[in-house]
Amino acid sequence: MAPPNPATPGLLSVPRITTLLASLIVAVGSGTNYVPYSPQLAARLNINHTQLNIVALAANVGVYSSGPFWGRIVDSRGPRIPLSFAFVFLFFGYTGIRYFYNVGVEDGATVSSLSLALLIACSFMTGTGGNAGFTGAINSTAKSFPDKARATTTGIVLSGFGLSAFFFSTLAHVLFPGNTSSFLLLLSLGTALTSIIGLLLVRTIPLSAAESGDHTVATTVAAEAEATIFHHGNDSHTPLLDEEIAPSSPTEEYVSDARGIELSPPRSPSTARGRSTSHGRSLSRSRKQEAFEGPNIYGRALWINPDFWLLFAILSLLSGTGLMYINNVGSMSQALFSQDNPAYDEVEASKWQATQVSTISIMNFAGRIIIGLISDNIKNRFGFPRSYSLLLVSSLFFSSQLLAAQITDVTNLWKASALVGLSYGTIFGIFPTVCIEFFGLSHFSENWGYLSLSPLVGGNLFSIAFGRNLDAHDPGETTAAVTAVRTAAHQCLEGRSCYVATLGLTGAACFAAILLSALAAWRERRKLMAASAARPRIVWEDTEN
Repeated sequence: MAPPNPATPGLLSVPRITTLLASLIVAVGSGTNYVPYSPQLAARLNINHTQLNIVALAANVGVYSSGPFWGRIVDSRGPRIPLSFAFVFLFFGYTGIRYFYNVGVEDGATVSSLSLALLIACSFMTGTGGNAGFTGAINSTAKSFPDKARATTTGIVLSGFGLSAFFFSTLAHVLFPGNTSSFLLLLSLGTALTSIIGLLLVRTIPLSAAESGDHTVATTVAAEAEATIFHHGNDSHTPLLDEEIAPSSPTEEYVSDARGIELSPPRSPSTARGRSTSHGRSLSRSRKQEAFEGPNIYGRALWINPDFWLLFAILSLLSGTGLMYINNVGSMSQALFSQDNPAYDEVEASKWQATQVSTISIMNFAGRIIIGLISDNIKNRFGFPRSYSLLLVSSLFFSSQLLAAQITDVTNLWKASALVGLSYGTIFGIFPTVCIEFFGLSHFSENWGYLSLSPLVGGNLFSIAFGRNLDAHDPGETTAAVTAVRTAAHQCLEGRSCYVATLGLTGAACFAAILLSALAAWRERRKLMAASAARPRIVWEDTEN
């Protein structure tokens, strides 16, 4: 076997750390879909909440639907093409939104259908561009660090994506308080700048064969090792036998099965030489693959793989729960704040909404780092697959929905928001590495892109359920506070009863995800045990006196 390449940088070398930090910066500029400018945009353009939701949905569709496309490109061509498109789409997307905001509409007028369509297109561009940059960053990080540190390093990059909304919102509040136009300009220039940094600094740093999680490389090395073992010199006294080779004399015994090979030394060196050569030639490629290769599943094989649909279902249920809460926590806080509150204050209500957004963003950031450390520790110290962490993540989501359903005071809503943010961060912090473990590293970004379609299912389903729940609790204009709020936005103002039924639905979904996570962990553990049992092992037996 060839010696390790001395030019390969070390784990904590400057090239690897540079890629990690640059990828983190790109991720911070890629997760801006949840920054809070939508209410101001709706008021400026005089569009209703249905139209505003369509604009917001376009960004989410851009994120999740473009995943397979960017994934295939970055797997085959590297991160530069996606990062280039990220620069273009993010810059022109936010510039277009800012243009429509600055132009606005006259008092009493409504935005034209053409302008609304272009605004939706700009929103779609921001989502697609953000995902392009993020895909390039996470792929380069995953392929630049060995398996033992992969969950931690990808978790760091993923945390940047989760922190994005908080970072830009806070920066805008400090530099341009209350100026939405300047905020959109900051988004346009800031996200484009992070893409440029990625173009200059993000690249895949090669791993040595021993460090790589790519089983294609590992197989080549293993084959070379086999050749060294089976084609040794004429002084060999240790033939390796399998079921295809019969013993040459009654004095020799062997047992061969899928788990190992037992041998007793031959009486003649010449017999050893001949049988060693014969065995080396008889090894089939399928046996080598069975013994040394890990998963490399993609394309049609991915779509017919039951594990793919199992993970798809788990991610859909959990991410859908998170998206439902994140997209509607403003309505939840408003419902709690306005209940039995004759002194309703719109400014004060907005502060409580901003508190939830900041809390979710910070905990989202923390969750992506924490789960990476936990899953790496579980695998490296205890030898358990990272899919075991899905049980923890599903349990966190379930607990968050139970907690949210019990809160009746807006001053306590931050507790549920913190737990939802933590849970949402952990699910997207662990799932990319679980995707690698189940399906391999070679086509990771493409496979992850297909898995990333799942939030569209759960997110839309639960969000629609939340909206229907609100509509079913449309209050009458019985108080001045209700009248004021209904004039600004059609919201339910009956407190927890406005949405608690939806939390019951998402709570049940999270409990189902716990059961599915247990099934996924069990299936992965069974596969690993089967693969371990199938690896050839040599048992030496000396029958000579």
